[in-house]
Amino acid sequence: MIQVKDCRFEKIITKTLETSGLDFKGFVRVVQKKFSVPSNETFVLTTTDRIIVDADKFEKLKDGTTLYLLQKIDQVLLSSVEEEINFVPHYNTLIESGANEYFIEGQKSLPCALAELVDNALSATAKNTGSRSIEIRMLFNKTLGKPAIIVLDNGSGMTSKHLNNWAVYRLSKFTRENSTFESEAEGYVHPAHVPRSLNSDISFFGVGGKRAVFHMGNAVRMISRPLGSPDVHELVLSKDEFQKKEQKKQDVYRSKILNRMPGDFSHITDDEQFFRTIIAEETEKESFTVVVITGIFQDHINYLKKNFKEWTRELAHIYHYYIHGVNGNCKADISPTSDDFRRIDIVVRLITIHQVTLKNKTMNLREVEDDMQTLFINAAKDTFEFRATTPDRGIVEGLLRYHPFLYDKETYPEDPFVYQAPGEDDYNNERESGATGQARGRRDIFQCFWNGRLIPYTAISGFDWCQKKGFKLPEECYSRFSGVLFTDSKFHVSATKLKFMELEKQLKQPGTHFTRICPIQKCPRRGDIQKEFTNWLQNCHDKLDKQVKFIDYKETVKRPEGQPEKNQQSWAVFSSIEQHGRRYNAGDIVMFQKTPSILCGTVVKFFLHGNHKGDTFATGGDVEIKCEPEGLYEEIIKVLPIAKIDKTATDESIKEHIEDESKKLPHSLKVNWAEESSWFSGPFPLSPLITFKLMNKSRSTCTSHHWSLFSEQLKDYGIRVRHSTVTATLEIFNNLIGAVDRRGYFVRNVENFRTLGKYTLTLSTVLNDNITTVYGGRELPKYKHEFTIQEGDAESFSVGELSSSLRVGEPFDIRLHMKDCYNHPTKPPPNVQPALQFSDLELSYETTTCSGVLLTIQGVKAKGKLLNSAMFESYDLKVTLPGLKNDTQTMKISLHPGNPHSLLVKSKTNPVEVENGNPVSFEIEVHDEAGNITCISRLKVHCQVFQIPGLPLMIKDCSAGKAELVTKPVKEKIVNGEPQILEARFEIPSQKQVAPVTRQLMVMPSKQISRMELFSQGEEELVLKNNEKIKWQAGGVLEKLFYKLYDEAGREVPITAEIASNIKVTWGTDVDQRNLVNGRLPDLQIPTHVDGEHLYQVSYQEKKVSFCFKIVPCPDEPAELKATLPQSIVKLGETLSGLIKLELVDQYNNVNKKLTATCGKSFSAEAEGLDKSRIDFKWNDSCSCIVAIGVRFHSGSPGPRVIYFHYKEFTKSVVLEVTAGVPSQIKLVSGPEQPLQVLNGHDIPTPFLLQLCDDWGNPSPDKNMNVEIKPSSVTLTLTTEVLNPMDTEGKTCIKVNRVEGSKGNYALEFKGSLKGKSIPGPSVNLTLLPDPNKPVRLSVDFDRNAKFSAGGKFPVFSVTVFSEDGSPMTAFKPADLSMLLWEGPPSIRPTTVTELKYRKPVEDEWKDCYEFREEEIPTRVGEYTVEFSLQTNKKEDHLWSQISVNVVANEPVKLEPDCQQQTPVVFYCTEMANRILVENMTLKITDQFGNLAGQNLNGTVSISIKCPEEERSRILPLFDGKTKTISVKLIKGSALINSLAIMENSPGENGSRYILHFKPEVTNAPTSLSPFELPFHFYNDAENQMAFIELMKKKDELNEAVKECNKNFDSIRKQNDLLKNNVKDSTKKEVSLRNELNERGIRTEHPLSITDSKRCLEQKTSELETIEKTPRRIFSIHRNFSGPDILEMVGELAFVADDDIARVISWQLQGDMDCIITTTTEAAQKHYEDTQGNQQVMALDSMFVYQEDRPLPHIRNRQELFKPSGNPTFARKHLIYRDKQLSCDRMFKNLLGDTILMDDLISATNYRKALVEKRIQCSTILTRTGERVSAKGKFGGSQNRAPPIDRLKNVFGAPLPDNYEELKEQIDVLNRYCAAVQEKEKVEKYRKDHSPKWVDEMLQAKTQKDAMTKELEEINRQLASVPVRAGKRASGNSEESPGIASKRQRQRAMDQ
Repeated sequence: MIQVKDCRFEKIITKTLETSGLDFKGFVRVVQKKFSVPSNETFVLTTTDRIIVDADKFEKLKDGTTLYLLQKIDQVLLSSVEEEINFVPHYNTLIESGANEYFIEGQKSLPCALAELVDNALSATAKNTGSRSIEIRMLFNKTLGKPAIIVLDNGSGMTSKHLNNWAVYRLSKFTRENSTFESEAEGYVHPAHVPRSLNSDISFFGVGGKRAVFHMGNAVRMISRPLGSPDVHELVLSKDEFQKKEQKKQDVYRSKILNRMPGDFSHITDDEQFFRTIIAEETEKESFTVVVITGIFQDHINYLKKNFKEWTRELAHIYHYYIHGVNGNCKADISPTSDDFRRIDIVVRLITIHQVTLKNKTMNLREVEDDMQTLFINAAKDTFEFRATTPDRGIVEGLLRYHPFLYDKETYPEDPFVYQAPGEDDYNNERESGATGQARGRRDIFQCFWNGRLIPYTAISGFDWCQKKGFKLPEECYSRFSGVLFTDSKFHVSATKLKFMELEKQLKQPGTHFTRICPIQKCPRRGDIQKEFTNWLQNCHDKLDKQVKFIDYKETVKRPEGQPEKNQQSWAVFSSIEQHGRRYNAGDIVMFQKTPSILCGTVVKFFLHGNHKGDTFATGGDVEIKCEPEGLYEEIIKVLPIAKIDKTATDESIKEHIEDESKKLPHSLKVNWAEESSWFSGPFPLSPLITFKLMNKSRSTCTSHHWSLFSEQLKDYGIRVRHSTVTATLEIFNNLIGAVDRRGYFVRNVENFRTLGKYTLTLSTVLNDNITTVYGGRELPKYKHEFTIQEGDAESFSVGELSSSLRVGEPFDIRLHMKDCYNHPTKPPPNVQPALQFSDLELSYETTTCSGVLLTIQGVKAKGKLLNSAMFESYDLKVTLPGLKNDTQTMKISLHPGNPHSLLVKSKTNPVEVENGNPVSFEIEVHDEAGNITCISRLKVHCQVFQIPGLPLMIKDCSAGKAELVTKPVKEKIVNGEPQILEARFEIPSQKQVAPVTRQLMVMPSKQISRMELFSQGEEELVLKNNEKIKWQAGGVLEKLFYKLYDEAGREVPITAEIASNIKVTWGTDVDQRNLVNGRLPDLQIPTHVDGEHLYQVSYQEKKVSFCFKIVPCPDEPAELKATLPQSIVKLGETLSGLIKLELVDQYNNVNKKLTATCGKSFSAEAEGLDKSRIDFKWNDSCSCIVAIGVRFHSGSPGPRVIYFHYKEFTKSVVLEVTAGVPSQIKLVSGPEQPLQVLNGHDIPTPFLLQLCDDWGNPSPDKNMNVEIKPSSVTLTLTTEVLNPMDTEGKTCIKVNRVEGSKGNYALEFKGSLKGKSIPGPSVNLTLLPDPNKPVRLSVDFDRNAKFSAGGKFPVFSVTVFSEDGSPMTAFKPADLSMLLWEGPPSIRPTTVTELKYRKPVEDEWKDCYEFREEEIPTRVGEYTVEFSLQTNKKEDHLWSQISVNVVANEPVKLEPDCQQQTPVVFYCTEMANRILVENMTLKITDQFGNLAGQNLNGTVSISIKCPEEERSRILPLFDGKTKTISVKLIKGSALINSLAIMENSPGENGSRYILHFKPEVTNAPTSLSPFELPFHFYNDAENQMAFIELMKKKDELNEAVKECNKNFDSIRKQNDLLKNNVKDSTKKEVSLRNELNERGIRTEHPLSITDSKRCLEQKTSELETIEKTPRRIFSIHRNFSGPDILEMVGELAFVADDDIARVISWQLQGDMDCIITTTTEAAQKHYEDTQGNQQVMALDSMFVYQEDRPLPHIRNRQELFKPSGNPTFARKHLIYRDKQLSCDRMFKNLLGDTILMDDLISATNYRKALVEKRIQCSTILTRTGERVSAKGKFGGSQNRAPPIDRLKNVFGAPLPDNYEELKEQIDVLNRYCAAVQEKEKVEKYRKDHSPKWVDEMLQAKTQKDAMTKELEEINRQLASVPVRAGKRASGNSEESPGIASKRQRQRAMDQ
């Protein structure tokens, strides 16, 4: 099918034309006819690319191609034309989808995305002869429409085919087709090499453009005009459009290309106004491409607007060399641009709107001056060019640029748009090393360019030859150069062009060769690249760098002070440096600049950060100095940067500066005392004693203006007094002096000294930081004075601390401390008598003692009653020492009571009275000897009550001195209501000195209620006993119940309202409290049922006091008859199992035991259909009642039956459910229509519905019933399925899924089985017909006289598949037919066979015959089996046919031995054993594959000796007998050589190699025969001959063993490769089927397991079965008429979806629905005869219908004559054909003609009227409501009204749902997928199981081979080293000495 668009006129007409069976001329005639082209008019047919279609190109057109019908080739399109395209992603999308990365996240990705579009533009403009222009427009102005990014170029443009290719994802330039025709296609040509690879070949993968546009926005419009074309092609891709298609289940990857004239913007919408400007520019351009991206993301818009300079700089960096040429943007380069370099302008325009003003920002990337390549180029002072050549001949150009260090900074460029974090040293100016920046640092050296453009995310750190390796150059030099690499497309990059794939790995592989390019000749120069690079770097360092040399390394130290953490480790120390021609050594005095003031110092050492072990260079470092002069500075040692050394200072100026500074230092301290004294007997003031002055070296007073540096740190002066003791010297006074007057400094505000001991007074000059007296390494001026202080007489005292636990009556001591007037300890006065006074208590002491400064009063005691018996009371204690100045001290002390002495138990009465059941309370106190209540911790009092068993010992804590003790409740048994006497004992076990105390208890009877009594005052007075049983009539009432209560003394307790409220009864819910107060209980209702005893209880206070009794109910008099059925259901005809119990019961249904055994005769029964003769009434002892037995119903229908039982005046009726009887027959309710005809191997579509019945014909359900179908003949096999098991109505549904057997008539018998009993059923007749679509036999035809020569081609095998009816068939996939080949007989099939699939058929191949051509015959002769196999999805359709072939040898071509020969070694000697060349060797003639092929050839074999062809001629040895040649007979292609030797002392060259030449000489040979050659060695050294023989023999054996190992390797490798291929094939098959699943709507990204796939298959199968089982309208007639020329019945050929339409059309065709349609009249006649004229038939070839579809009658010339109502359509348009579309369409056109279908009768009659008015004939009209208006206009009446659809005999069936066929396809693919997954898992498991074994075998074989190879090398070495001696030689020997083997000869010997 080809789509042709008539573009000759403004209105485009499109038609789809059928091309099958047409050549080009025929197609042109069809075009002329379809488009009404006059025969005299010229026209042209072209593709959308304007390629003229001729006969050759017509044959190559594909289905779906679009062609233009034009007046001439360059005709302008008068209207826009849409071309439908398909851009399904290329398969590379799958196989390479994970290989490359995408853009990085964030806004940095936008320059890379724009670069993808610039790449395409560069490629498009590559062939421009003039300028190359690329423009990027950013339209962010709402007045122009929605935001857009536009990329324009003036390149060659794209044809519609190119545009289609662009839309296909991953269609790279290597795989895409650029034209509709192969002859017009332009294959990819690799560009020639140009400098810097600026070949513009950078649009590569078919990925970047799509990724870029959808990274920036969500829609793209591609507009292009190819060079020389008058058309503009336009393609739109939109994310929204993709989503809409996906939601509508449309083909997502199908779109349309708009082909139009330039400047036509009629299709542009209002929100895309800017398009009109772009399209208006088209008319001025010969070719162009415009990429318009819309739907720009807001984040991208913000970035592009705010960071315009940044991203344009990135683009300028990427395309630097395309913009500026091969030398880049070098400002110093004034050389003209090469003629070969065409100017490329890449212009960026940003159009925005600010407030109201339109802003236009334009940037030509050529104007960018700060991209990194520009910075690198212009910062470099020298360059180093080189070239790298990889082993695969890839070439990389490289360039290194040197950026020197200048004085105090690096010149290596920094990225201006990357924030440079300040170094940690930059925070402290004094820590500066003198160099800013660290050159390249850790950044990589090389930026990498690919085909001239930057690959931004690949950088290479360097190569081995440009790394530091022990050279004397400073390490910093290796970080001062930058580099760039230029590659071409030989080196692969990622699809996004962000990274190289393996560039660094390729350049660093061993075979890569680096050469330097001479800067003048620009050609590679031989030499050592590392040496060249090092010399260049050395030259750059010497001439360009300005830096410091560190000399005389000392050590490596740490510097934790003042350094950042990362710089504290590893500082190298040096003693000298050299800078700018001047050397500085340790000990030199230097001056510093760039400091707060001029500073001088002596160099101590130099510091350089890092690990350095010798002299080295650096950009800077630190110097440690000792400040000069020393005394002038706080910090003597300083560390400063080397850069701050004043290089202009001289020694004289430094010395002069130091001397001037030294004069400012202080020298002495001048002190003046008011009076002289060195010893003092007491405290004294210091302030009036001292005045002093500070003097310098000139004996003048120091002032701040004389020595400003020192005065900044001087605090003034300090006075310090130190107290010296035996153990230490303590500073007791330290003061700074700030007062000054005209006399100088003086001391003020100093207190008197009071501390005893020796003192030293020091007056010193101190500093302000740490009060030190040393500065600059020298002591500051100071003055010292010494004196002593002693204690005075006692004037006061203090009382020592007393114990806090003083108690009454316990002695204690008082300690007094003596002091002088200044509180210094001193001795007490002699004979002092203390006086003590204690308030309200008696106080006394024993004596006093003195010890040093301590006076002790001993044995002090306090006695008396504490106030209010208080505890912890504070008292005043006054101590007086007569004679002291302060003689009295008063203190507060706490006095506690004494130890326990007695126990006091308090009670109100004695004995203590307590009511039984209550506790007893006692008050307890513990006293000391003075009667005070005393407190002792953990003091426990015990109380024990005797005479009460079980009452526990009570313990009370009395630590507080008193407590209340409460006992447990006393419960004593009261006898006769009398009180009981008990005794309680109290004691303190822990205090034995305290006597126990006893108290008596009197327990009184309790007044609480303890007993209850119940009685009744009814007709009989009844006194109830507790727990008594009482018999009472069921349903009766126990009335007038009363109760009384009594206490422990037996006294009746009056009932109060409170007591009554606590009375509870267990019967009745509504209790009257007033009755309870009066002692009456509620009446008790006796239960109505006699069911055992009933317990009742009356309780008081939650059952503490209760009364219980039991009631036993008794039955009343009989009231009715009761009948109890054993079961409620009985089958018709069966006796009721069990006994019907008959009893007399009272009014409450309680059984009355008044029936006896003689009562049975008085019972009778009656019911409908009851067999009274079987019923009987008997007495049953076990239940003591009458029972009825033998109940049976023998007539009537199933349902409820009432049985009436009679006894005297009593009658009872019961209902029994009578069900159907025992199943006894099976009836067929419904099934397929008769006569039943079924194709062999098919199913019977209509199931059989069966009913199970009893003898009376009632449905009799039984779930245990099994029904089966048995054929009348054992040759007929049935596969059945029970669709619905036996239901509750006794129905079951059985479907026959498959019928197999031979053709003929059969009977199907239905039989049932129930518990071993057979149930008869109906019989159905069946006719089995052969299946024309079932393969049953393969027929293979080939040239059976053909000869199967080894290595040749098999003859053509023609395979025909026959169906059951004996006709050839093609209804299967050709891929299911395969040819299998294996060696051996057919009965023995190996595990691995060669499988050959059926190839594409050729032109002359029969349609029902499949041919296998050009298949190769095996190369080894023998018996082979060829098997042809047909394997479809159905297992039962597996067919095969085997052929045994004998492969014979091919043409004879060579002579060779029957076994491998060892290399002979012969010697110049007389012994025969050492002269033999070969023994017992058989030569045979074979074909090229080694098969014996000369059995019919006879002749001779001529044997001679010759020299190897590659060696010089020399003397040849002679055979035994002095002959040069020997002939051997060749019989039947075989020649036997028993022995062949050289003559004794044969001539020959010692140590030489010769060739034995065996040439076959045969007459009538079919081809020339190749001779056999055997090399041998000749020696004349007899002594070493045996060694040579053994070595050569061993060598040959080893060679054979190595060959065997190689064979094993090859065998294992082949097996492994085979398994790999199997795994690969199975994986490929699984992926292919998984893709097919995705295409079929089963989405899966990853492989499914066999479980998941089967689960999915089951789900889909279940869905299919659900659809199949869902009831739908079907055509009811099923008559299987088969034959090649028979279609089906009319009603079977079509479906109708709508019920109303199906009803009316079926009614219209009611007489034709069962008509058989045949393709030929002959077939119709034959069928008519076969059915004896009873069947309607109709032949297609006898029908005349119009081929073209005519419009509805109200349409003329594609215009409606009027607007009809009722939706008129042709009736046949509503028919859905299953298959055979053309035949069905022809047939229904014949039957229905132009019958019209409309909505209703009114619309139909109006439509006919309108047509008649316009004189148009109207055909029959049918309506959806079932009415008909005939072609004559007649309507109304039953004849013209369709009956309801259920009354129609034949109705068109309803089609299956739309997804039915899709489900079948999905199930088919899932079946194949499951098989593929199983096969894949099987193959992978087999490989996994065998791979380790093969690896072990290969490792083992490799080990053996390596050992043998090593042994071979040793043998070759021995062979080469065996000396060759001179011996006898024949005349004519070579010129070389016989004893010396040449080097080449020895090498050849080793090679052998």
